[in-house]
Amino acid sequence: MPGTNCQKAIQTWSEKNEGANAAEAKVVKLMCLSPPIEKLDSSLNQLEAVEHLSLSTNCIDKMIPLPALKNLTILSLGRNQIKKITGLEEVGPTLKELWISYNGISSCDGLTPCIKLTTLFMSNNQIKDWGELAKLQANPELVNLLLVGNPIYDGLSKKQARPKVLEHVPKIGTLDGELLTGEDDGDEEE
Repeated sequence: MPGTNCQKAIQTWSEKNEGANAAEAKVVKLMCLSPPIEKLDSSLNQLEAVEHLSLSTNCIDKMIPLPALKNLTILSLGRNQIKKITGLEEVGPTLKELWISYNGISSCDGLTPCIKLTTLFMSNNQIKDWGELAKLQANPELVNLLLVGNPIYDGLSKKQARPKVLEHVPKIGTLDGELLTGEDDGDEEE
């Protein structure tokens, strides 16, 4: 069975929301579709007013540019099949949160345009190289980072991983759901 295309997903969303006009909606959730969305396409550009777009739990394999989404602040693409972060150039100036956990991403490339990014949920991907985290320094407002479940954490507790993350991304305030206080008492159980 072929996947659901984005236009059909938007139409289904409108029907489930009492005929709401997707072009005027601030929050659009196209998640867990059956059959799932497999490819993003330009029909998403009709969502001109959207601030929070959720495309989680589909079978999307590639991100695309979305030039008409000038108000987008939260983009949720978790639980898909994305291997590379791309296409954020047009939404980068407004995007504050990127939720991209449970994919196959192995690099932090593609986030440079996201100058207002405060939150990056990127757990359970394929980040294997600590040097990838240094690329996040290009996101000056990044304060909330979720990385647990990536190969860089293999063999380490969250507490053991914390100083290694901070070495590459020193300005974050929350790591893996825990507020960083600047105090490390050293007596805590691993």
